[in-house]
Amino acid sequence: MKKLALAVTFAALASTANAGGMEEPVVTPEVMVEEVTAVSSTGNFIIPFLALIFIAAAISN
Repeated sequence: MKKLALAVTFAALASTANAGGMEEPVVTPEVMVEEVTAVSSTGNFIIPFLALIFIAAAISN
């Protein structure tokens, strides 16, 4: 009977000791690295070229 009471006592103490609180788990944020792709040179060239054409057309009138 003593062994049963001792086993129940240890089981009760172990379960309450492992219960813990309802805290959010601590999770370290993942570091995300974004790879930058090279932009084509034509994309950088078209807009200023069109602006130059429109300015030249406005000046000629």
